Amino acid sequence: MKKKYISNSQESVRMFKSDLLEVLSKVHYTVPLYIFVPVILASTYMALFNRHLGILTYIEFFFIGLAVWTFTEYIMHRFVFHYVPKNKLGLRLHFIFHGVHHDYPSDAKRLVLPPSVSIPLATGFYFLFNAILPESYVFAFFPGFILGYLFYDISHYAIHHFNFKGNIWKKIKQHHMLHHYQDPDKGYGVTSPLWDKIFRSDFIRK
Repeated sequence: MKKKYISNSQESVRMFKSDLLEVLSKVHYTVPLYIFVPVILASTYMALFNRHLGILTYIEFFFIGLAVWTFTEYIMHRFVFHYVPKNKLGLRLHFIFHGVHHDYPSDAKRLVLPPSVSIPLATGFYFLFNAILPESYVFAFFPGFILGYLFYDISHYAIHHFNFKGNIWKKIKQHHMLHHYQDPDKGYGVTSPLWDKIFRSDFIRK
């Protein structure tokens, strides 16, 4: 396997000539919390006090949403973020969306999705789930899905910048570091290796 370029510098490489676009491509890791925690609270309020879903129904759909996120995380990382087009424009877009992270995995400002990407994606998923789920149930399902996304984003930052003492977190970090430094075509699950095991994209353990 050809060794790819990887920089361990924590500084950000410039991606755009435009200063505005450059600023929009960087984000502090706490920003998703400010945007999406209110979404979780508002959806929960709508489910329990506006649509009057039962608490057990809310909990059930909340955890279903959380589980669906783990699958979505795997599918998007494997088939969207790691899809490499052959044309010049496609390669440029791939680098902007994910390639830069593999070249500069310690870049602290590009470890969580910027709002310019996360908000449209979340909006699209909301309308998708609203069209699929029974009426009003989206307000129980969606906060679980969004909590899964927040857990993914924040833990992704922590994996790259924190030293863990707990065995579970050590294993999660090792799994993701192997994805970066051993084989980027395996280990697509960031928060959990579950779907890698199911779809046989996990690393072979000796």
